[in-house]
Amino acid sequence: MSPQGMGQGARPGIRQVAARAGVAVGTVSAYLNHPDRVSAERARRIAEAIDELGFVPSSAGRQLRLGVSSLIGYLSPDVSNPHFSEIAQEVEYRAERLGMTVFFAHSHGDREREDAYLEAFEQRQVRGLLVSSFEPVESRLAAMRERGTPSVLVGRRAYDERQPSVSIDDVSGGRQAAEHLIEQGCRRLAFVGGPLPVQQVTDRLDGARQATGAHPDIGGPEVIEVAERSIAAGRAVGAALAARPAADRPDGVFAANDVLALGLLQALVAGGVSVPGEVALVGYDDNEFAEASLIPLTSVRARHGDFGAAAVDLLFEAIERQTGPSAETAPAQPEGIAQRVFAPELIVRESSRRLAP
Repeated sequence: MSPQGMGQGARPGIRQVAARAGVAVGTVSAYLNHPDRVSAERARRIAEAIDELGFVPSSAGRQLRLGVSSLIGYLSPDVSNPHFSEIAQEVEYRAERLGMTVFFAHSHGDREREDAYLEAFEQRQVRGLLVSSFEPVESRLAAMRERGTPSVLVGRRAYDERQPSVSIDDVSGGRQAAEHLIEQGCRRLAFVGGPLPVQQVTDRLDGARQATGAHPDIGGPEVIEVAERSIAAGRAVGAALAARPAADRPDGVFAANDVLALGLLQALVAGGVSVPGEVALVGYDDNEFAEASLIPLTSVRARHGDFGAAAVDLLFEAIERQTGPSAETAPAQPEGIAQRVFAPELIVRESSRRLAP
């Protein structure tokens, strides 16, 4: 039998819940928005009525009444890269635990798409933004912050200390990768990555150069720039290296990410080059496919399990600073809050292990 006042097939509303629970409509509203203000007995009756009727609160309506959104946006540059999808999953889990919903968008490394998504997020008045970008974006985020939308830069450290960010020490990661190859007896190193203006790529190359610079008998790494860090780009470079005479081929290769490294690995092996016997190979990110590769891939683990959670937590801190009761008098940059830099860790596997452990 349909509840009183409901047409056939109609969704139950707040009035039907109030009638079933025997309370005023305002009491149900208080239960949904401020449950601490409702007595235990009335809360019990309302909860039972909600279960019996299958009532679903309207978050959109609640947002309009309270002027507060329960949405945050996450903009990433490359949905095909497992590194970003893993971070997105962590972000979603953490936000869900905090009672928020995440809208995901992917720019595919295109600046126009990135700008369009940022504008769309702001127009929809999301509570805050998590932004991973290959392009300079801080000035745009600063303008959005001034208009009331805080953000966290994910994946690289912000230049402006007022811009919260979660990043990896990529210089250290690049140095660890190259030092490992040198320790394995490699003397002709190559770095494969690009585009070089991307800060994360440049930092990883700088780290590799620091490592080779500490060994006078080893020249700086040969730099092989690619337009994109993809499987296809890795295969193309791998095929070109396999076609070189052995004496002209690098004996140690550091790829800027695992996707590139896996493409390299496939092409080198297909071209008859022994990995790691002739070419030792190191990737970066330690994504889910690195260990599962036919020749398990040595990689720099570029984040820890709480990387995505740290980004969400920083965003909530930024939201509280911007919307809290003391927002007008709070310092723009509370000490120790806005910048989180994680230390990378080299994970050694078969693709680079030329010497017995």
